Amino acid sequence: MIVQVENLRKNYDYYQKDQGLKNSLKNIIRRKKLVKEAVKDISFSMEEGEVVGFIGPNGAGKTTTLKMLSGILFPTGGSAVVGGYVPWERKKRFKMSFSIVMGQKTQLNWDLPAIESFNLNKHIYEVSDADYKRTVGELTETLDVGPLLKTQVRRLSLGERMKMELIAALIHRPKIIFLDEPTIGLDMVSQKNIREFIRQYNRQTGATVILTSHYMNDIESLCKRAVIINDGQIAYDGGLAAISDTVSASKLIKVRFLETVPESQAAQYGAVKEYDGLSAVLEVPKEVLKERSKEILDGLPVMDFNITDTSIEDAISLIYAKGGDAP
Repeated sequence: MIVQVENLRKNYDYYQKDQGLKNSLKNIIRRKKLVKEAVKDISFSMEEGEVVGFIGPNGAGKTTTLKMLSGILFPTGGSAVVGGYVPWERKKRFKMSFSIVMGQKTQLNWDLPAIESFNLNKHIYEVSDADYKRTVGELTETLDVGPLLKTQVRRLSLGERMKMELIAALIHRPKIIFLDEPTIGLDMVSQKNIREFIRQYNRQTGATVILTSHYMNDIESLCKRAVIINDGQIAYDGGLAAISDTVSASKLIKVRFLETVPESQAAQYGAVKEYDGLSAVLEVPKEVLKERSKEILDGLPVMDFNITDTSIEDAISLIYAKGGDAP
């Protein structure tokens, strides 16, 4: 296993302060200390070369976990081994083996061309001239940003800057890559280009990737496995395609009618999720699926009939709603 996490925890201490001068003075003498459990005893592992979606709502503990796995934060408890190293020991060989890209933070110098930041990383990571030239050449060609290398970073579009961020992070060809919201704020075309680049880079280099994103297209396009974290706990760890079947107690029946059917009549066979008169999507409990399907075929003027799982996005929302309880 290239990543092994056991009972990892992270708590933050903070202080409560009520409004007003009187309470401010009172806080000088005695403050009420509170504890926020950001990550609660999570455990998971990853094989080399895997691309895993690490997903959850805002405040679930995703970024905190990535910061611990990259050695930025020291944990409150538990253990982790990443690429053979304990991250928070921050050994030089470990720091040379991974990269972290955070969509809302930049590692590029805002006032200089991106090529200057690339050159700085070359020296930080002790990359040879030949390897540096080859890597920058390959990555700029793949991402189609060659003409922009000498452009001041502040003058790049968000999509162009994110491409430069990825190049800067990959100068030393890391074995492990942490991507925290790499497509946040990008338009659909830029998102697609970034996804295709990550897929291609993983295929060519065998790098292990942990990806956090609120865009399900990112997760579905790149990951076969998802780790869902909610309220600091792992709520699901398994195949992405199996999420709906694992957590949802219902199926969707999509029906097209030969003639207009009143919504109230369609609703007799299941919860109406979509309806336009000539078609409907009905949510039906799994345990009565067979009987309900027969009733629909016998009782309605059906032209087309299809049974599907609830969407992955809806299934993940259901996990969020459970407040971190495993399905």
